[in-house]
Amino acid sequence: LTLPQFVQLMDNFVGEDVSVPTVKRLTALIKREYKQTQEEKIKQREKIHHLSHVAQRKHLLEALFEKWDSKACGSLDLEEVIAVLSTFKGHKGKEALMKAKEELCSRYPQLSKVGKITQKAFQIFLELIASKFTGNEDETMDNLVSFLTTSVEQSHIKSLQSSARRKWLQDIQKAAETSGTNMEPVYKAVIKALYQDMEAHGNNKTISAYIALLEENQLSPEQGQVLLRYVACTANNAPYILNRVLHRDMKGISFAAIDQGKPIYVPRVQHHGNIHFWSSDDHEEEKKGSLLVLPLHDANWRVFGVLGLDTLWDQSHTSIFLTHEITFYEGVCHAFSKAYHHICMREHVLQVAVTALDWLYPRTPSIQAVTTYLVEPGTDKNYALCKMITTDNTGQKEIHRSPVVLLREENLLRDYLFKCTDSSEVTLTSIYGEHHIAVPLHDLSRQTLGIFDISIGEHKKLPPQEQKDLQKMLKMAQAACSEILQRSLEEREPTQVLEAERVTNVRHAGILFHRFMLQELRECV
Repeated sequence: LTLPQFVQLMDNFVGEDVSVPTVKRLTALIKREYKQTQEEKIKQREKIHHLSHVAQRKHLLEALFEKWDSKACGSLDLEEVIAVLSTFKGHKGKEALMKAKEELCSRYPQLSKVGKITQKAFQIFLELIASKFTGNEDETMDNLVSFLTTSVEQSHIKSLQSSARRKWLQDIQKAAETSGTNMEPVYKAVIKALYQDMEAHGNNKTISAYIALLEENQLSPEQGQVLLRYVACTANNAPYILNRVLHRDMKGISFAAIDQGKPIYVPRVQHHGNIHFWSSDDHEEEKKGSLLVLPLHDANWRVFGVLGLDTLWDQSHTSIFLTHEITFYEGVCHAFSKAYHHICMREHVLQVAVTALDWLYPRTPSIQAVTTYLVEPGTDKNYALCKMITTDNTGQKEIHRSPVVLLREENLLRDYLFKCTDSSEVTLTSIYGEHHIAVPLHDLSRQTLGIFDISIGEHKKLPPQEQKDLQKMLKMAQAACSEILQRSLEEREPTQVLEAERVTNVRHAGILFHRFMLQELRECV
């Protein structure tokens, strides 16, 4: 138990109306009776040492990846990584490398196609190599990291450039983490990053940019099963393309970039012949400039949209995109993908909450209200709670698209919610005679991801059957959320149990709740 968890456990145990002498007697009892054997102390020290070593190595690997990824594109060239690793420990090293590469490509089949390796896959690759040597695996891994750290060098100028670019990419992720389920701040952060890089490293040329996402084409499938919808763009393009759609049978190179899974660059649009111009202000032959379309990949390297940039508004008409710029735009695509799927994950978690509450309410008339919060990360305890869903005693729900943000110092009466977040344990309290049960939803490391704040009115506890149904709902909601988080973490195809889970929209997240409920029922029969 951590300190907050221990305090919360004791607080729940003694209850609200306990006297100070009783608390003192309990404290004295624990001090007197709690004993730890020498063997337990050794095991605890070993566990702490191991966890510290794992955390330190993770930090070193992240730093190594960032150093190697000097262009801040979010991935490394697999063949380049293999070329450097092939000089580690001579012939034995090469044997280990080839075996590890075979296992890695088996785990990530898309690697042979894209030739890129993400930070997570990079770490797994190194762990696979270390496992092929005899002797202490931890020691081999440390030697491997040390070898790579000294092998990968970059100039001071490159370091400064990548440092600035990395900060802009981090701002995209921060926008996702602090905007509830609203994509607009993420779109703005992407456009801002592109402008900042253009001002710092792009010769101040004038650019336009847009993001278009793939959608199922339900209205006119004869034009193609999917379409591209333009969801965000720079201000100069907004009147022409925002919310417009591009079909496969229209002119353009976007679908070619999607099919190939690689960027397509047209340095002179006037000579290409297959560019779709949304603005009709000038004749096509008078349009001049460069066009770059980059595919947006998810963690499985499937394309879900495109990022486009052009210099059609640049007065010089000779501006082109340089290699280092194109590489950075690939990094922007990677950062946007992470941010986009982070928000998708939160939407799915909320859909699980909605489905769980729909199941719960007919069975628990004693529950007066449930408020669902998501945790918005911050430094140490300076996080916030976003009120996302409020549900009244009839089961009617209000989903807050612009969430109400709660800060600890401004909400003393809601301090129990922050105690629940800190300890990641159930917290009980009473406010002006109204009893609350705050229940955390955990992420995969048992940190608090969200909270159900359950009001049971004047009742000190629920009737036995209602309590049982509440516990069942919470168990299934946690299982469904863990599955969603596991899917977002793993770079693999998800396992689907029910046919309805094959529906590719947010609703399938709610179906997960019913899947776990059904699986438990089967186990009980």
